[in-house]
Amino acid sequence: MGNAMALTWRQYRLERRMFWRNPSAAFFNFVLPLLFLIGGGAILHGNQHQLDKLVPAIAGMSVMSTTFTALAYNIVFLRERGVLKRIRGTPLPTGSYFGGVACNAVTNTALQIAIIVIAGRAVFGIGWPRDWVELIVFVLAGVVCLAALGVAFAHVIPNFESTAAYVNAVFLPVVFVSFYAFDTASAPEFLRNVADALPLKPLIDGLYGAMVSGSGLSGNLDALAVIALWGVFGIWLAVRGFTWEQRRG
Repeated sequence: MGNAMALTWRQYRLERRMFWRNPSAAFFNFVLPLLFLIGGGAILHGNQHQLDKLVPAIAGMSVMSTTFTALAYNIVFLRERGVLKRIRGTPLPTGSYFGGVACNAVTNTALQIAIIVIAGRAVFGIGWPRDWVELIVFVLAGVVCLAALGVAFAHVIPNFESTAAYVNAVFLPVVFVSFYAFDTASAPEFLRNVADALPLKPLIDGLYGAMVSGSGLSGNLDALAVIALWGVFGIWLAVRGFTWEQRRG
């Protein structure tokens, strides 16, 4: 057990170094959500009601970008370059490898959420989160759910060159539908139903409850249930379809 933990720690440190050496990863994980936050804040300046919605919405998008998007990119890249196959042939335990990868995703998410919470307090006037327990629970649930879905989605991407097209074909529509349904009560009912059935909108609802309204976990159990169901489904798909080998043909 101690040796496995030490190997997990070493893999985690390696993942951190690799992350900061990849400018595109840093951009999608940190810069892009912050650009949305800055741009939205400039447009909504003086409208506190809309700013109260903007900050948790960007926080939810950040969780998705640091897990679903990042892991889909990384898994496909490592698989198609033969890195996963070589890792499989080393003495490194599978659990230690994926433990390091998972801890790296959690670290990126925690940093991103911390930045957004501080920005919400210092710049957008929403104050500190009203319910820290709810915030932690929804962030962790979102990380597990969207990370699993990211790994599962990597299975359907045929090669690294098409990764951006595949990922953006999911990421951008989900963000648009979830933001639109969360932001306005006038959204068509069918669109709201779609958004409520996807994992991002329930995650944003939970983060809004934690950061702004203070509704508590009891007020967002339905949202947490949706995230949990997607998480179970994502884990099942991720495990069932995972391969260490490059795609052929």
